[in-house]
Amino acid sequence: MNSFKEGWFTETGVLNSETTNLSIRVDQMIHSQKSKYQNILVFQSKLFGRCLVLDDAIQCTEKDEFSYQEMISFLPLNSHERPAKVLIIGGGDGGVVREVVKHPAVEEVIMCEIDEAVVDVSKRFLPFMSGAFDSPKLKLLFEDGYEFVKNHKNEFDVIITDSSDPKGPAECLFQEPYYRALYESLRSGGIICCQAESYWFDLAFIKQLYSKCKGIFKSVAYGSTLVPSYPSGQIGFLVCSKDKVVDFSDPIHKFSPKEYNSMNLRYYTSDIHTGAFRLPPFVQNELDSV
Repeated sequence: MNSFKEGWFTETGVLNSETTNLSIRVDQMIHSQKSKYQNILVFQSKLFGRCLVLDDAIQCTEKDEFSYQEMISFLPLNSHERPAKVLIIGGGDGGVVREVVKHPAVEEVIMCEIDEAVVDVSKRFLPFMSGAFDSPKLKLLFEDGYEFVKNHKNEFDVIITDSSDPKGPAECLFQEPYYRALYESLRSGGIICCQAESYWFDLAFIKQLYSKCKGIFKSVAYGSTLVPSYPSGQIGFLVCSKDKVVDFSDPIHKFSPKEYNSMNLRYYTSDIHTGAFRLPPFVQNELDSV
Protein backbone atom coordinates (compact mmCIF):
# COMPACT_ATOMS: atom_id res chain seq x y z
CA MET A 1 0.00 0.00 0.00
CA ASN A 2 1.35 3.43 -0.89
CA SER A 3 1.91 5.77 2.06
CA PHE A 4 0.29 8.66 0.19
CA LYS A 5 -2.89 8.49 -1.82
CA GLU A 6 -5.25 11.31 -2.73
CA GLY A 7 -4.03 13.58 0.06
CA TRP A 8 -3.95 10.93 2.79
CA PHE A 9 -0.97 9.45 4.64
CA THR A 10 -1.40 5.75 5.44
CA GLU A 11 0.93 4.24 8.00
CA THR A 12 2.59 1.13 6.59
CA GLY A 13 5.74 0.89 8.72
CA VAL A 14 4.32 -0.75 11.85
CA LEU A 15 4.38 -4.40 12.90
CA ASN A 16 0.72 -4.98 12.02
CA SER A 17 0.66 -3.18 8.66
CA GLU A 18 -0.40 -6.34 6.81
CA THR A 19 -3.71 -6.45 8.67
CA THR A 20 -4.55 -2.87 9.68
CA ASN A 21 -3.50 0.71 8.96
CA LEU A 22 -4.16 4.22 10.19
CA SER A 23 -4.75 7.01 7.65
CA ILE A 24 -4.54 10.75 8.30
CA ARG A 25 -5.43 13.51 5.86
CA VAL A 26 -2.39 15.58 4.91
CA ASP A 27 -3.15 19.28 4.80
CA GLN A 28 0.42 20.36 4.04
CA MET A 29 3.68 18.57 3.33
CA ILE A 30 6.33 20.23 5.52
CA HIS A 31 9.53 18.25 5.03
CA SER A 32 10.81 15.02 3.51
CA GLN A 33 14.33 13.56 3.41
CA LYS A 34 16.25 10.31 3.48
CA SER A 35 18.92 10.18 6.17
CA LYS A 36 21.72 7.66 6.48
CA TYR A 37 19.37 5.40 8.46
CA GLN A 38 15.76 6.07 7.50
CA ASN A 39 13.16 8.14 5.68
CA ILE A 40 12.04 11.20 7.63
CA LEU A 41 8.78 13.01 6.98
CA VAL A 42 6.94 15.91 8.60
CA PHE A 43 3.44 16.92 7.54
CA GLN A 44 0.61 19.08 8.84
CA SER A 45 -2.78 17.62 9.78
CA LYS A 46 -5.85 19.64 10.69
CA LEU A 47 -6.65 17.25 13.55
CA PHE A 48 -3.21 16.16 14.75
CA GLY A 49 -1.08 19.22 13.96
CA ARG A 50 2.55 18.58 13.05
CA CYS A 51 3.27 14.88 12.52
CA LEU A 52 6.68 13.17 12.46
CA VAL A 53 7.02 9.95 10.47
CA LEU A 54 10.05 7.63 10.30
CA ASP A 55 10.08 4.88 7.68
CA ASP A 56 6.33 5.25 7.14
CA ALA A 57 5.50 4.86 10.86
CA ILE A 58 4.11 7.77 12.88
CA GLN A 59 6.41 8.63 15.77
CA CYS A 60 4.57 11.57 17.28
CA THR A 61 1.95 14.20 16.57
CA GLU A 62 1.45 17.62 18.08
CA LYS A 63 -2.00 16.70 19.41
CA ASP A 64 -1.16 13.65 21.51
CA GLU A 65 2.63 13.23 21.83
CA PHE A 66 2.65 14.23 25.51
CA SER A 67 0.65 11.15 26.53
CA TYR A 68 3.54 8.99 25.31
CA GLN A 69 6.45 11.22 26.34
CA GLU A 70 5.23 11.84 29.88
CA MET A 71 4.45 8.20 30.56
CA ILE A 72 7.67 6.67 29.20
CA SER A 73 9.56 9.22 31.31
CA PHE A 74 7.71 9.46 34.61
CA LEU A 75 6.76 5.78 35.02
CA PRO A 76 10.44 4.87 35.63
CA LEU A 77 11.57 8.19 37.14
CA ASN A 78 8.88 8.19 39.82
CA SER A 79 9.50 4.50 40.59
CA HIS A 80 13.14 5.19 41.52
CA GLU A 81 14.13 6.64 44.89
CA ARG A 82 16.70 9.03 43.42
CA PRO A 83 16.91 9.09 39.61
CA ALA A 84 19.92 11.40 39.48
CA LYS A 85 21.61 10.12 36.32
CA VAL A 86 19.50 9.14 33.32
CA LEU A 87 20.35 7.65 29.94
CA ILE A 88 18.00 8.03 26.97
CA ILE A 89 18.46 5.74 23.98
CA GLY A 90 16.80 7.15 20.87
CA GLY A 91 14.25 9.90 21.37
CA GLY A 92 15.59 12.13 18.60
CA ASP A 93 12.35 14.12 18.46
CA GLY A 94 13.22 15.57 21.88
CA GLY A 95 10.04 14.63 23.71
CA VAL A 96 11.54 12.29 26.28
CA VAL A 97 14.40 14.59 27.24
CA ARG A 98 11.89 17.45 27.52
CA GLU A 99 10.06 15.46 30.21
CA VAL A 100 13.07 13.92 31.95
CA VAL A 101 14.82 17.23 32.66
CA LYS A 102 11.65 18.46 34.40
CA HIS A 103 12.05 15.94 37.23
CA PRO A 104 13.52 17.67 40.30
CA ALA A 105 15.72 14.68 41.21
CA VAL A 106 17.35 14.41 37.78
CA GLU A 107 20.80 15.97 37.73
CA GLU A 108 22.38 14.62 34.56
CA VAL A 109 20.99 13.23 31.30
CA ILE A 110 22.93 11.52 28.52
CA MET A 111 21.07 10.94 25.28
CA CYS A 112 22.29 8.63 22.51
CA GLU A 113 20.54 9.14 19.18
CA ILE A 114 21.95 7.27 16.19
CA ASP A 115 20.40 9.57 13.57
CA GLU A 116 21.45 13.21 13.87
CA ALA A 117 19.02 14.13 11.10
CA VAL A 118 16.02 13.35 13.35
CA VAL A 119 17.26 15.86 15.93
CA ASP A 120 17.86 18.47 13.23
CA VAL A 121 14.37 17.98 11.81
CA SER A 122 12.82 18.23 15.27
CA LYS A 123 14.66 21.46 16.00
CA ARG A 124 13.50 22.95 12.70
CA PHE A 125 9.91 21.76 12.49
CA LEU A 126 8.82 20.48 15.95
CA PRO A 127 9.62 23.28 18.41
CA PHE A 128 7.05 21.97 20.88
CA MET A 129 9.20 18.83 21.18
CA SER A 130 12.77 20.05 20.91
CA GLY A 131 13.18 22.86 23.44
CA ALA A 132 15.07 20.76 26.01
CA PHE A 133 17.99 20.09 23.67
CA ASP A 134 19.40 23.30 25.20
CA SER A 135 19.05 22.05 28.78
CA PRO A 136 22.24 22.30 30.88
CA LYS A 137 21.40 18.87 32.30
CA LEU A 138 21.76 17.24 28.86
CA LYS A 139 24.74 15.75 27.06
CA LEU A 140 23.67 14.77 23.53
CA LEU A 141 25.63 12.08 21.67
CA PHE A 142 25.13 10.95 18.10
CA GLU A 143 26.10 7.31 18.29
CA ASP A 144 24.75 3.79 18.56
CA GLY A 145 23.00 3.51 21.93
CA TYR A 146 23.52 -0.25 22.10
CA GLU A 147 27.28 0.15 21.72
CA PHE A 148 27.21 2.93 24.32
CA VAL A 149 25.54 0.86 27.04
CA LYS A 150 27.92 -2.04 26.42
CA ASN A 151 30.81 0.28 27.26
CA HIS A 152 29.27 2.01 30.30
CA LYS A 153 28.64 -0.34 33.20
CA ASN A 154 27.17 0.42 36.63
CA GLU A 155 26.60 4.07 35.70
CA PHE A 156 22.91 5.01 35.41
CA ASP A 157 19.92 5.14 37.74
CA VAL A 158 17.33 5.08 34.95
CA ILE A 159 17.65 4.10 31.30
CA ILE A 160 14.81 4.93 28.89
CA THR A 161 14.70 3.38 25.42
CA ASP A 162 12.49 5.48 23.19
CA SER A 163 12.72 3.43 20.03
CA SER A 164 10.68 3.04 16.90
CA ASP A 165 9.19 -0.36 16.07
CA PRO A 166 11.58 -3.35 15.87
CA LYS A 167 12.48 -2.81 12.25
CA GLY A 168 15.59 -1.35 10.65
CA PRO A 169 18.00 0.44 13.04
CA ALA A 170 15.79 -0.24 16.12
CA GLU A 171 15.53 -4.01 15.69
CA CYS A 172 18.50 -4.79 17.96
CA LEU A 173 16.86 -2.82 20.79
CA PHE A 174 14.29 -5.59 21.27
CA GLN A 175 16.76 -8.48 21.63
CA GLU A 176 17.90 -10.23 24.81
CA PRO A 177 21.56 -9.11 24.52
CA TYR A 178 20.42 -5.50 24.58
CA TYR A 179 18.43 -5.99 27.79
CA ARG A 180 21.42 -7.70 29.39
CA ALA A 181 23.59 -4.74 28.40
CA LEU A 182 21.04 -2.40 29.99
CA TYR A 183 21.16 -4.45 33.19
CA GLU A 184 24.93 -4.12 33.37
CA SER A 185 24.78 -0.39 32.68
CA LEU A 186 22.50 0.27 35.67
CA ARG A 187 23.60 1.13 39.17
CA SER A 188 22.20 -0.82 42.10
CA GLY A 189 18.45 -0.19 42.28
CA GLY A 190 18.40 0.95 38.68
CA ILE A 191 15.31 0.89 36.47
CA ILE A 192 14.80 0.66 32.71
CA CYS A 193 11.77 1.59 30.63
CA CYS A 194 11.41 0.51 27.00
CA GLN A 195 8.78 1.08 24.33
CA ALA A 196 6.91 -2.24 24.11
CA GLU A 197 4.20 -2.06 21.45
CA SER A 198 0.41 -2.45 21.62
CA TYR A 199 -1.32 -5.33 23.37
CA TRP A 200 -4.20 -5.17 20.87
CA PHE A 201 -1.98 -6.13 17.94
CA ASP A 202 1.31 -7.36 19.39
CA LEU A 203 0.48 -9.37 22.51
CA ALA A 204 2.52 -12.41 21.47
CA PHE A 205 5.51 -10.13 20.80
CA ILE A 206 5.03 -8.36 24.16
CA LYS A 207 4.92 -11.72 25.91
CA GLN A 208 8.26 -12.63 24.33
CA LEU A 209 9.81 -9.35 25.50
CA TYR A 210 8.34 -9.82 28.96
CA SER A 211 9.81 -13.32 29.15
CA LYS A 212 13.26 -12.10 28.09
CA CYS A 213 13.25 -9.42 30.77
CA LYS A 214 11.91 -11.76 33.47
CA GLY A 215 15.04 -13.84 32.94
CA ILE A 216 17.26 -10.83 33.61
CA PHE A 217 15.60 -8.35 35.98
CA LYS A 218 14.26 -8.67 39.51
CA SER A 219 10.92 -6.98 38.77
CA VAL A 220 9.17 -6.59 35.40
CA ALA A 221 5.86 -4.90 34.56
CA TYR A 222 4.00 -3.67 31.49
CA GLY A 223 2.42 -0.24 31.71
CA SER A 224 0.01 1.25 29.19
CA THR A 225 -0.93 4.63 27.78
CA LEU A 226 -3.35 5.99 25.16
CA VAL A 227 -2.04 7.61 21.97
CA PRO A 228 -4.83 8.17 19.40
CA SER A 229 -2.47 8.67 16.46
CA TYR A 230 -0.98 5.18 16.88
CA PRO A 231 -2.79 2.39 14.98
CA SER A 232 -4.57 0.81 17.97
CA GLY A 233 -4.74 3.98 20.07
CA GLN A 234 -2.74 2.20 22.80
CA ILE A 235 0.93 1.51 23.41
CA GLY A 236 2.87 0.19 26.37
CA PHE A 237 6.22 0.09 28.11
CA LEU A 238 8.26 -2.59 29.82
CA VAL A 239 9.50 -1.25 33.16
CA CYS A 240 12.14 -3.34 34.92
CA SER A 241 14.17 -3.10 38.13
CA LYS A 242 17.73 -4.39 38.38
CA ASP A 243 17.99 -5.84 41.87
CA LYS A 244 14.94 -4.84 43.90
CA VAL A 245 11.36 -6.02 44.07
CA VAL A 246 9.38 -2.96 42.97
CA ASP A 247 5.64 -2.34 42.90
CA PHE A 248 5.67 -0.14 39.81
CA SER A 249 2.00 0.71 40.27
CA ASP A 250 2.79 2.66 43.46
CA PRO A 251 5.02 5.62 42.54
CA ILE A 252 7.57 6.75 45.11
CA HIS A 253 7.43 10.37 43.96
CA LYS A 254 3.98 11.93 43.96
CA PHE A 255 3.61 15.49 42.67
CA SER A 256 1.25 18.12 44.01
CA PRO A 257 -1.23 19.91 41.71
CA LYS A 258 1.09 22.92 41.80
CA GLU A 259 3.99 20.76 40.66
CA TYR A 260 1.95 19.25 37.83
CA ASN A 261 1.17 22.75 36.60
CA SER A 262 4.71 24.05 36.97
CA MET A 263 6.05 21.07 34.98
CA ASN A 264 3.30 21.45 32.37
CA LEU A 265 2.21 17.83 32.76
CA ARG A 266 -0.91 17.32 30.68
CA TYR A 267 -1.41 13.55 30.93
CA TYR A 268 0.63 12.03 33.75
CA THR A 269 -0.63 11.99 37.34
CA SER A 270 0.00 9.59 40.20
CA ASP A 271 -3.44 8.07 39.62
CA ILE A 272 -2.73 7.63 35.91
CA HIS A 273 0.60 6.06 36.88
CA THR A 274 -1.14 3.48 39.05
CA GLY A 275 -3.82 2.83 36.44
CA ALA A 276 -1.23 2.21 33.73
CA PHE A 277 -0.38 -1.11 35.36
CA ARG A 278 -4.00 -2.23 35.81
CA LEU A 279 -4.25 -4.37 32.69
CA PRO A 280 -7.29 -6.14 31.21
CA PRO A 281 -7.45 -9.85 32.09
CA PHE A 282 -6.68 -11.05 28.57
CA VAL A 283 -3.34 -9.20 28.80
CA GLN A 284 -2.50 -9.85 32.44
CA ASN A 285 -3.25 -13.55 32.15
CA GLU A 286 -0.81 -13.88 29.27
CA LEU A 287 1.94 -12.10 31.19
CA ASP A 288 1.25 -14.10 34.34
CA SER A 289 1.77 -17.30 32.35
CA VAL A 290 5.40 -16.41 31.63
